[in-house]
Amino acid sequence: MPFFQSTFWNSYSNIILLLIGISVGSCIGIFFPQTIHFLKPVGDIFLNLLFVTVIPLVFFAIVTAVSSIEQESKLGKILFAMMFTFLTFVLIAAVFSLVAVYLFPTERPTGTTAAKVVENITDTESWGDRIVRFFTVGEFYMLLSRQNMLALLIFSFLLGISIRKSDPSKVKTFKSFIEGGNEIMKNLLLLVMKAAPIGLGAYIAYQVGTLGPQLVGFYAKPLAVYYGAGIVYFFVFFSLYAFIGRGPQGVKLFWKNNILPSFTAISTCSSLATMPVNLDAARKIGIPASVANVVIPIGTTIHKNGSSISSIVKIYVAFLLLGWDFFTFNNIIIALGITVFVSVVAGGIPNGGYIGEMLMISAYQLPQEAIPAVMIIGTLVDPLATVLNSTGDTVAAMVTARLIGEKYNPPIS
Repeated sequence: MPFFQSTFWNSYSNIILLLIGISVGSCIGIFFPQTIHFLKPVGDIFLNLLFVTVIPLVFFAIVTAVSSIEQESKLGKILFAMMFTFLTFVLIAAVFSLVAVYLFPTERPTGTTAAKVVENITDTESWGDRIVRFFTVGEFYMLLSRQNMLALLIFSFLLGISIRKSDPSKVKTFKSFIEGGNEIMKNLLLLVMKAAPIGLGAYIAYQVGTLGPQLVGFYAKPLAVYYGAGIVYFFVFFSLYAFIGRGPQGVKLFWKNNILPSFTAISTCSSLATMPVNLDAARKIGIPASVANVVIPIGTTIHKNGSSISSIVKIYVAFLLLGWDFFTFNNIIIALGITVFVSVVAGGIPNGGYIGEMLMISAYQLPQEAIPAVMIIGTLVDPLATVLNSTGDTVAAMVTARLIGEKYNPPIS
């Protein structure tokens, strides 16, 4: 089988091409710094295309997801326990990541000028003003600005609920429009992301040429922190969750049956592709089908332990590049909020982790100079993030079963 048609290439081609683009851009920035001012417009064009694509995509994706939820009262108990479990796991992962970046700090590159672009407003606004700005806008057209992503998310949720409460015969055409828009914008984002190796490569060339070769080495420390924290979280916390779900036997059964899902996640970099293997692992562990068949498919979309950890690391990296102090109460609370929203809304969207960057812009009012850096971090952590995202659904199903008092089936050898 030709290499470019192999499973490996299909799974990792985006990462490989992006790494090539970053490497070429870094070399250009180091050895041909006189060319960087010609390359920066290429990077800016890519970022602008990404910005204008993501905004309508978020709107269509959320409205479609919320309006399509089937109301099943008998599932209420499972859904409540599931959402409690998801939220708890995501917040634990985020707090653990906060501790990791605090204990293993990274020195920011000297000479950064991005911090001069905009002042950090988080210390000058009152909580009341910040809440109003985060959650609402004064005019409808302002929802379409990337500076107001959180308000757009809330409006989209409310619109989706309104569609569900409307007479299906009267909103059929509008719902079809929303679903069609969602499909089109997904494909548009995939099309734009094909230019990521060139766009981000051009931008990294500009950053390296401006800040110096030190920027290349700058990525090593936060990546090491992410992979170190992610691996510890994977073995320690997942074992703890399995113990909560089914005691000592649960830990043994989880790790015995989690090998294949873990390797599937690594080889495909897709939580969706891992879902069937997770469902089979849940059956072998003995998780009741009534729980596993609800928790694992929904968790594939809205439960993201790996994305929670990477979200904190990306925000931390952005603050380092801007020369801002990340470890303030206000910034940490906002970071936790962003992490929860990213976990919920990013799963059903191709390259959904980039939604986090849009929320960062909105919440912290970041200059776009910091965005390529966190996009690169997000891409490089994708394999481990997929393992944590996908296999975390299995332990979530175990804990959910325990919370609602469901009896486990005998494990299957």
